Amino acid sequence: MRAPVTDEQVQELAATARPLALTLLWWGPERHRDGAAAIELEHQRRMVSLHADGTIAVLCPGGDDALAGVAVMTVPPEQAEEIMSSDPCVQAGMIRVEVHPGAGFPGDSIPA
Repeated sequence: MRAPVTDEQVQELAATARPLALTLLWWGPERHRDGAAAIELEHQRRMVSLHADGTIAVLCPGGDDALAGVAVMTVPPEQAEEIMSSDPCVQAGMIRVEVHPGAGFPGDSIPA
């Protein structure tokens, strides 16, 4: 671990925070419905498109039977809810969405 962080360093970083929508995608009751694979492919295509246009800053597919994924969205929570309500998997009952307000720091990234 690095040297201790000062109060000033915390305050400097906090001052750079930008609002985000933390979007949790949970598998829903219709996850394995007829035609699920095709619906999920459309969901994936849509999520990648939202990532490519900057609406989703960080896209993290889930890895278990409960969490379908996490998206850090660059829009207000209300707009994130609206965007996600038209997702094919959400409309099909395969995924349910939970949106929370949050913040992030410009330049943060997932290490290569």
